[in-house]
Amino acid sequence: MVKREPLRHVRIHGHDVSYRRLGEEHDQAVLLIHGLAGSSKTWDAVIGPVGERYDVIAPDLLGHGESAKPVGDYSLGAFASGLRDFLAMLEVDSVTIVGHSFGGGVAMQLAYQHPHLVDRLVLVGSGGLGREVSPLLRMLALPGAEYLMPLGMPKVVVDGATSVGRLLGRRNIRSAKLGEFWRAYSSLAGASNRQAFVKTMRGVIEPGGQTVNATDRLYLAARVPVMIVWGDHDGVIPVAHGVAAHEAIEHSRLEILDGIGHFPHVEAPERFVEVLLDFLATTEPGPDQATLREVMLANDERS
Repeated sequence: MVKREPLRHVRIHGHDVSYRRLGEEHDQAVLLIHGLAGSSKTWDAVIGPVGERYDVIAPDLLGHGESAKPVGDYSLGAFASGLRDFLAMLEVDSVTIVGHSFGGGVAMQLAYQHPHLVDRLVLVGSGGLGREVSPLLRMLALPGAEYLMPLGMPKVVVDGATSVGRLLGRRNIRSAKLGEFWRAYSSLAGASNRQAFVKTMRGVIEPGGQTVNATDRLYLAARVPVMIVWGDHDGVIPVAHGVAAHEAIEHSRLEILDGIGHFPHVEAPERFVEVLLDFLATTEPGPDQATLREVMLANDERS
């Protein structure tokens, strides 16, 4: 049984933000950003081993997990600014950002808006790198889908199935991937969660696919060490997006995990932690000394 770090809370702009943290005594910090309908729980198997060497911080984004679910802005820019303020409240000057799925899009936005905060960038099955995304998410982006969602996830059914899942888990009958999908699905049984989920999703996905694409600015990421991690069996966002991003980001590192789906950190946590710790140990934190203007001009000259 993986030990789960206890939730902590910080008040930011009048809203409660929940997070888990381990390893505050270490100099370098690692920020773990979960995906759509996820929470800090998704990093349970990662926080412990990474926290032995680094100050590891895993927040519940607003609208997710145990954090507040206000009526407001759920855009990538708002999440990036929120994480900037979150780090300021924790008195953390800079971090290695690890973003999974939607969290990868948030990570890239944070790196773009606030580059001084970013030591390294790790994208895990990341959104924002191409049009394709799973049919289920495209279906949920259809107009009016939020009114049908309660019919597909009644709370009494969710609670009953969750109890069955716990019983099977106690008997060592479990699937890490299915368990993570169920955790995301069951989180939408509450009305406030669904509202936040729909607002967040529609900021990046439409019925035709993803609407946010960072590929034209990926060259900016080369200012810091970058690693891209993907499962070769990812059925949510195709691994081809990771390969293309690796080719676009000079000196980036690509790790494709065989037999793994959309949740490498859950399905194969030991392998994931191994590549993450190796990346952290073999790269130097922080951006290079070139100004943002110089990087942009150099890219235009190459084009």
